[in-house]
Amino acid sequence: MIQRCKSSHVYSISGASIVALVLVGCGEATIPSSPAVHPLPVVAAAGSAEAHLATIADETVIMSWIEPEGEGVALRWSELNGKQWTTPATIAAGDNWFVNWADFPSVEPINDTVWAAHWLVKKPGGTYAYDVTMAISRDSGATWSEPFVPHQDGTATEHGFVSLFPWQGDVGALWLDGRKTQAEGEAHAHGGGMTLRAAAIDAELAPQNKTEVDGLVCDCCQTDVAIAASGPVAVYRNRTEDEIRDIYVTRSVNGDWKDGFPVADDGWEIAGCPVNGPAIAAKGKHIGVAWFTAARGETKVRFAYSLDIGATFVDAIDISTDRPIGRVDTVLLADGSALVSWLRSAQGAAGDIVVRSVSIDGELGPVHVIATTAAGRTSGFPQMVLRGEDVIFAWTDVNDTTTQVHTAIARAETLGPH
Repeated sequence: MIQRCKSSHVYSISGASIVALVLVGCGEATIPSSPAVHPLPVVAAAGSAEAHLATIADETVIMSWIEPEGEGVALRWSELNGKQWTTPATIAAGDNWFVNWADFPSVEPINDTVWAAHWLVKKPGGTYAYDVTMAISRDSGATWSEPFVPHQDGTATEHGFVSLFPWQGDVGALWLDGRKTQAEGEAHAHGGGMTLRAAAIDAELAPQNKTEVDGLVCDCCQTDVAIAASGPVAVYRNRTEDEIRDIYVTRSVNGDWKDGFPVADDGWEIAGCPVNGPAIAAKGKHIGVAWFTAARGETKVRFAYSLDIGATFVDAIDISTDRPIGRVDTVLLADGSALVSWLRSAQGAAGDIVVRSVSIDGELGPVHVIATTAAGRTSGFPQMVLRGEDVIFAWTDVNDTTTQVHTAIARAETLGPH
């Protein structure tokens, strides 16, 4: 039985700023950090942050992150070999990058040999004017193409919150695009609203099948894409004219994106972006979506299954009402159950990275603490992927002097019901 907890006010500043959550909660059954969770050797340098995890066929784990280099930062990656990370390799570096706790770069293997990477580069014209910049490797990350921009509108507006994925035989990209927000002549003015756009990158690094997937979405929440039996399925936070910002899903069918619809009708009315995007996982026809909401002043992490490739979703489940901050991730296990991770408020300024299982029929396992970090922006968005029977975690550890990317490994079976 889930215990409902009370939360106080939610307030926000629109644009790329954050929602501040003042939380007062009650408890849920929690298992403290246990010997089942094993730290992995640290491979990222001091000052590193913004880890991103990806896999090749749930067997090979690739982690990317940024760390200081000279007067700027560099995007690096490493492969998990057993329980050791390989020597980091650098994809790109620059002193004009847009570095943001919530809008972070990524490296995504499209298949064994084709990999895609993205980062963000500032553009003159506004505080939140920046371009998505991409590079492609066709030799498993050994060498990379010249950087290119997948959107070609040229506006000095926000472009980011990217998801990279296999699409139409090569690289797909989905991102938030602010080209219409200059309708009043000012970057990030919300004149026309943020849009969700997609493109397929061909062998000549040219964007094809350029599509406006949704004409009005939340301004700065992460997107996510999973590959189901029918192809890519994407989730994002929508925005209605009445400022309802619930989680929507859209599917690519024969190269066309279907109209998005809500995973659940939370009815979260908020006149600013909560900077808290959803996560999706897929295995065949089964899909799981996790997200954060504070509808009607109740902070929750929620989850919903689809058994028909995202065409419909069963009733959403409250995964947590105990001090959740959000920043969710999810994976689907071989038996159809899911693991959901999130960040919750702990003592003082600390935050616990926790994970909980949910079965296909809605049975919830205990809450396991994976690690403790800061609850604020510097800790970023913890990551979780599945490698065989193991779950790999990555997060930004925060102390008084610096940040550093840390990782851990656990057997999936130890994180389920006991």
